[in-house]
Amino acid sequence: MLDIKYIRENLEAVRNAAKVKRVKVDLDKLIAVDDQRRELITKSETIRAEKNKASGEIPKMATGPEKQALLDKMKSYSEEEKVLSEELKLIETEFTQLMLLVPAVPSDKAPVGKDDTENVELYKVGTPTVFNGFEPKDHVTLGEELDLIDIPRGVKIAGSRSYFLKGDGLLLENAVMRMTIDHLVSKGFTPFSVPLMVNNDAMTGTGYFPGGEESAYKLERDDLNLIGTSEVSLTSYHRDEILSNDELPKLYAGLSSCFRREAGTYGKDTRGLYRVHQFTKVEQVVVCKNDLEESQKMFDLLLTNAKEILEKLGLAYRVVAVCTGDMGQGQVYKNDIETWMPSRNGYGETHSCSMFFDFQARRLNLRYRDEQGKTKLAYTLNNTCIASPRVLIPLLECYQNADGSITIPEALRPYMNGRTKIEPKKK
Repeated sequence: MLDIKYIRENLEAVRNAAKVKRVKVDLDKLIAVDDQRRELITKSETIRAEKNKASGEIPKMATGPEKQALLDKMKSYSEEEKVLSEELKLIETEFTQLMLLVPAVPSDKAPVGKDDTENVELYKVGTPTVFNGFEPKDHVTLGEELDLIDIPRGVKIAGSRSYFLKGDGLLLENAVMRMTIDHLVSKGFTPFSVPLMVNNDAMTGTGYFPGGEESAYKLERDDLNLIGTSEVSLTSYHRDEILSNDELPKLYAGLSSCFRREAGTYGKDTRGLYRVHQFTKVEQVVVCKNDLEESQKMFDLLLTNAKEILEKLGLAYRVVAVCTGDMGQGQVYKNDIETWMPSRNGYGETHSCSMFFDFQARRLNLRYRDEQGKTKLAYTLNNTCIASPRVLIPLLECYQNADGSITIPEALRPYMNGRTKIEPKKK
């Protein structure tokens, strides 16, 4: 959410942000509603002042016509105040609903574009895997032959985009998650296990509602939502709190299951584990001071952590600047990391790193006291440090051998009891 003062003073910039982010919001209506709101607030304050003035005069007056006239006026003020209060309540609701639709203004660094096809490559790291002497298999074939993945039974039980990880498949996933958590703890991050079900306030506060309802699983009976990322739980952790200046930045790492309906992706990435309804993720979340330089420093830290994980795993990747049409409503700047996947003969998105400034904090009423004791809205950022099963795609495909085995990356071997390979079971 933006400050209405900022919106009014930078209306064309906000209007352009809505255009390039493809967000539908009637800014002219918002300004008109805000005008009504301000007028009602002024009237209410004027009546309140008159009531207070009368309240101070009445006890000093002798009983008589003048006193009675003032008492009648007090009654009239109270009735008018009640009417204004009801009108203001309705206007405030409409105002809030419109404000929740206003997007953050993207950074000048963000390329303008309509969708992910117009994201801009910044740089590449590592060399895509080359296979000599044999035809590589995709992760589904490898997973089935090594008894790591069972998609048909997942679909039988839970429908499309469902799967089982089993045996060494689960152990490999757990190894990646544990390595990532250990890496982040070594960097000063606090690990969390978070609530997987959250209320609407948490979804609204982090910018997923309104607008993202179709992508979320709703538990109607309990009026709760399954999270699509632990960002929702972790960023909401300090909602309605005032933190102290010296405890910032907050560096958090959430390990959780995540759930997404993948609405609007019918027929897209239907084979394998690239686009599924349930997955496991380590999410980095930062709450920091309201400072551009500090926010950039934290963004670089989060991105570096994710890159270091891929480099530990020995996977080739590239970093792209996400264009405005592919950014979320609240994101100011965003980079994606895409990892080389042989079966796609290209790079596939595995990580996202996002900067929000105070967009989420304003919704969450998340504040801190600066060195002068002044209360300010915090800045927030987040990053997918690792997500599975998507990361299993490059791990299985890039580390496959001619005999059908999978070499376990050196960094994961301590988490796999020292094993060096996942091999076909002997018949």
